[in-house]
Amino acid sequence: MADGKKATIFSRDVVLVMAAAFFFMFSNMYCNPLINGYAKSLGASSTFAGVIVGMMSIVAMFLRPIAGNLTDRFSKYQLSVAGGLLSFIGVLGYVFTPNSGLLLFFRLVNGLGYVLCTVCMTTWLSYLVPFSHVGEAMSFYGLMNALAMSLAPAISIDLYRVIGYRLAIVISAISALLVVVTIQFVSNRAVPDAAAAPGRRRLKIIQRDSLPVAALIALFALPYFATQADIVSYVEQRHLDVAVGAYFLIYAVVLRNQFDTVRFGVWLVGCAVATVFYLVMLAVMENNWEMALAAAGMALGYGIIYSVCQSTAMMLAPANERGLASATFFVGLDIGMSLGPIVGGIIDSVLPVKDFYLVMLLIVPVILLIYLANRRKLNRAVIQHQEDIN
Repeated sequence: MADGKKATIFSRDVVLVMAAAFFFMFSNMYCNPLINGYAKSLGASSTFAGVIVGMMSIVAMFLRPIAGNLTDRFSKYQLSVAGGLLSFIGVLGYVFTPNSGLLLFFRLVNGLGYVLCTVCMTTWLSYLVPFSHVGEAMSFYGLMNALAMSLAPAISIDLYRVIGYRLAIVISAISALLVVVTIQFVSNRAVPDAAAAPGRRRLKIIQRDSLPVAALIALFALPYFATQADIVSYVEQRHLDVAVGAYFLIYAVVLRNQFDTVRFGVWLVGCAVATVFYLVMLAVMENNWEMALAAAGMALGYGIIYSVCQSTAMMLAPANERGLASATFFVGLDIGMSLGPIVGGIIDSVLPVKDFYLVMLLIVPVILLIYLANRRKLNRAVIQHQEDIN
């Protein structure tokens, strides 16, 4: 752990890193709803446009382990600057690209920045707070992500219709640049202590203790990203008169809790119940009230378990492997992000639309089985965490 940490998580450095994380996630989530249509406007076929959209997740899935190893060996500041600049270059490239081929290239560049920033900023935050408050810090970090993920798409979808794709994407480029500017004012740059990890030079692909957490977040993320991709189509197919645009704004109201003081199992069971609730509510949804309840259930299910899993991955890993633990967590998230729309598309093509969310309830028993197989390790994380700080 770095020296000079304060008794509260709200130090100047923590606020700055969280602000940078918000700008970063805003930049990426702002572009996501626009890329498919923009690629087609540049001449891409539907298939090639899909490849362009998915390039960021593909890059992320394969490069997470490398980013995790780099994060454990180099300054989080340096890697976050590199990630922010790559994101800025990639998004600025979207604005000026003359064709869809170059758009794919700049999407890849943006993906490299996405990988570095997601892994590095999460790990950086864990260096800036007292070890006893890692879980609380991750909960706030998750809230910043949730706010960005809900606000950015709503703004971009409305704005591009008024000013066009290129000018609208400029907002994303400015947000990426703000990441680089904001972290210049962070004083603790989280340089790893080489003496704390003597002899660790071998490249590791995953942080083994964090694997159950990665599997769990992949399953919880699957219906979330299926909903993100398909809820508009779902509402249209069922001919529902609901304000679907407000769904993720409601979701953004995520409760804050100190995840490092309560056993993992308590949160998992509660989030599993909330997941069942929101999937059932989406299945029976007929009006805005039921939509709002579904969004609230998703916030209590996926919104909370996201932060719980992220903080648990940090608590399970030794100090010199937190970057790798963060990367392992995000590999699970990438899998859920990639499989969610695919599974949603398969369900939509073979089953009646009303069964779309009911079928996804099958993930819940799988979640519980994974938890039961690893419950001692996962619950021990909080106990061990408390022993280490006493």
